[in-house]
Amino acid sequence: MDPRRGSVEIITGSMFCGKTDELIRRLRRAKIARQNIQVFKPKIDNRYAEEKVTSHAGSEFDATPIETAADIRTLLDGDTTVVAVDEAQFLDAEIVPVVNWLADSGLRVIVAGLDTDFRGEPFGSMPQLIAQAEQVNKLHAICMVCGKDASRTQRLVNGQPANYNDPVVIVGADELYEARCREHHEVPN
Repeated sequence: MDPRRGSVEIITGSMFCGKTDELIRRLRRAKIARQNIQVFKPKIDNRYAEEKVTSHAGSEFDATPIETAADIRTLLDGDTTVVAVDEAQFLDAEIVPVVNWLADSGLRVIVAGLDTDFRGEPFGSMPQLIAQAEQVNKLHAICMVCGKDASRTQRLVNGQPANYNDPVVIVGADELYEARCREHHEVPN
């Protein structure tokens, strides 16, 4: 591999903005180009299928579930040219050096994940990955309150906004979360 050709692409934004759909779109194009692809996802994300990345819209692509970011190094095939990681915010801090190692080795690395948690604060290692990437795409959803562009993820508990001190990681979909704009994003306490 030519290390000068490695790169990191980040797809980020709130829940329901189409991050996984965009990831899958790029992977399908890489597949058409006959590139060798490996896709990884955190084991904690088992909402739709264990061995697939699946968008809320139903698109899917085969993936290997991992416990830690270091598992990528162990599971990487020698002929892989494209590595994708979905829901990277759920992985440990080792994801940053692993992603950089992959890119420095000449691979195209595509990472999708939430940039902020339900509080509106930076989520996991995503801010560092964003800062170091060659390309960043921040997607927007539609605010479930007013219909404007949404950049935030609203967690709901019994239909009400979650409190600031609630746990940061609770895996779920539209039963627990909504996309919201800045004006309608609420975090009590």
